Amino acid sequence: MSDAAAGATPTVEHTVVGDPAPARWKRNVAVFLGGQTVSLFGSMLVQYAIMWHLTLLTQSGLVLALAAIFGFLPQAIVSIFGGVWADRMNRKFLIVVADSAIAVSTLALAIFLLAGYDGLWLIYLTLAIRSAGAGIQMPAVSALIPQITPTEHLMRVNGINGSIQSAMMLITPAVAALVYANLSIIGIFFIDVVTAVIGIGLLLLVPVATIRRASDEHVPYFTDLVEGVRYIASHTFIRWLLVLFAIVFVLAAAPSSLTPLMVARSFGDDVWMLAVVELAFSIGMLIAGVLIAIWAGAKNRVAMIVVTSLLFAVVTLALGLSTNFWVFSAFMFVFGLAVPYFSTPSMTLIQEKVEPEKQGRVFGFVGIVMAVAMPLGMSVLGPLADVFSVESLLVAAGLIMLVVVVIAITVPAGRRAMAAGSAAAAAPEPVAQASAD
Repeated sequence: MSDAAAGATPTVEHTVVGDPAPARWKRNVAVFLGGQTVSLFGSMLVQYAIMWHLTLLTQSGLVLALAAIFGFLPQAIVSIFGGVWADRMNRKFLIVVADSAIAVSTLALAIFLLAGYDGLWLIYLTLAIRSAGAGIQMPAVSALIPQITPTEHLMRVNGINGSIQSAMMLITPAVAALVYANLSIIGIFFIDVVTAVIGIGLLLLVPVATIRRASDEHVPYFTDLVEGVRYIASHTFIRWLLVLFAIVFVLAAAPSSLTPLMVARSFGDDVWMLAVVELAFSIGMLIAGVLIAIWAGAKNRVAMIVVTSLLFAVVTLALGLSTNFWVFSAFMFVFGLAVPYFSTPSMTLIQEKVEPEKQGRVFGFVGIVMAVAMPLGMSVLGPLADVFSVESLLVAAGLIMLVVVVIAITVPAGRRAMAAGSAAAAAPEPVAQASAD
């Protein structure tokens, strides 16, 4: 899919202050990813700590469902506006504002807990604020990466970014378990605040231009929003990809959020078991991310997305059929192995195919799909997990996903996407322009 389908809004004239592939792009990418890594480390500590805290404290599917809703729904709502902001404002500024708001909310929760206020509503409120910050941050980060990275290096940079995230997922469960056991959840919150400050400081060292369109002064905010909706609606590949995203996140990501509950109920409620499952998943992601960063993946990126979607369905089914903790952990490893081969080519295709001045809005809607799908799935599966076994829900989700993914690749839009992917794979490699370090 080299361009939007007929009827798409023409590209708005735009200028970027600075070269999108500057001479020091490697330095800028390294500093940017370094700052995001430090910030991500703290955020993941909080993510694991809150999930474990709620699981061990309540062992309630409803509580986990509410946590998922408060943790994702605000992101979906804010992403509607965050995508437009990312196309109209400086993306670095937006990331700094979002990180700062998240850090302040976490600090406030830590202070409340120290003062003896420990109601679940405080955790839900903090999750909501952090989620809203992600709604601003995610479109800005996704659109900023191609702004500072030459196009021919996007797949590898996205692979490196995925490897870093996987490495953090490998490290943070062990660190979270250690800190949680010795300093409680409050200590993790303070660590998150410190890492956020460091991440913001590194981000401020990266020069990021503001994309300015000639019509910015005359285009109302909601006109930009509507234009983004029309662009996605008329772009057959982007529309198809967003639908596939929704399928995967409802039928794979949402059920996988119940795996800590399955471990606690079926295998044991020790924290080390929860950590082992997360480590297995993270090791799989890390290995796959490194492979993509080195190899850059197959040229047919659409095929990579489709194959991993089917693999998600099979592994979800296998997780539900697992009766041994170590077998269950092995399938979580395979699940993690598949994630980068879905997310990296998906993000790269959007970065390559969507015009720079529209990427914020498109990634805003990607964030909406990801954020809505999780609480939507959990709002159904969470309460059901208090009535039925998690195993039965995983089996049902896996079977349904197999059927739906097959339908998605046999409809006309899916066939066109597969054909375009094959054509792109058959095309000769473009000659990359040399760029200075």
